[in-house]
Amino acid sequence: MEPFKVPSEIANITGSYPNASEIIDAAKKGGDQSRMAIARLWLSEGIPYAFREQPALYESVRGWLSTRLDIDAKDVHLIGSARIGQSLAPNKIGKEFGQHSDLDIFVISSSLFQRIKNDFNSWSYDFESGKITPSNTREEFFWRENIQRGPKNISRGFIDSKIIPNHNEFRTTQVIANSMWLLKEKLDITNGAPSVKEASIRCYCDWGSFVRQVTLSLTH
Repeated sequence: MEPFKVPSEIANITGSYPNASEIIDAAKKGGDQSRMAIARLWLSEGIPYAFREQPALYESVRGWLSTRLDIDAKDVHLIGSARIGQSLAPNKIGKEFGQHSDLDIFVISSSLFQRIKNDFNSWSYDFESGKITPSNTREEFFWRENIQRGPKNISRGFIDSKIIPNHNEFRTTQVIANSMWLLKEKLDITNGAPSVKEASIRCYCDWGSFVRQVTLSLTH
């Protein structure tokens, strides 16, 4: 019988909110096993740093979102600096979570993923067929960029709802956009809640897709 083995690169990472430099170092030196462990444990589980002093508030937020999006509360999670207290983004590694930060929500739900995907397909068809048009050249630039990005991300098992315009025709996207606006407003008037710049949702079709994408991000 063999004992459990822990990759040496992550053996010394302890606590719920490790330093960003520790994670980056372990991700660089370790193999996929270490990166997948980081994705599954530190970047997706437990009480997020943003709600460390008000864990029950985090659960209230999840319950509220589950009702609005017709998903299970356990499908709702946080990533980014709100999760570990520091950013892992390439251009701001180590930047501490604060009022300047976003609330990066991710959802693991095949049903919501399919609904957002349907909105994306409807929007891309309407745009490319000329049924709807962007309001200016800047918006057209982003629409064309998102038309290219969307299918690639969908094939990897995730989609960002914000790449789809907030129009009445795309009901799921509109509900998400309104919910994100309301979430910030509600947090602003809640005692002990984190103050954030904005909130957004990325939806994964399953946990495997989440782990693969975060592992890929840590690789780079």
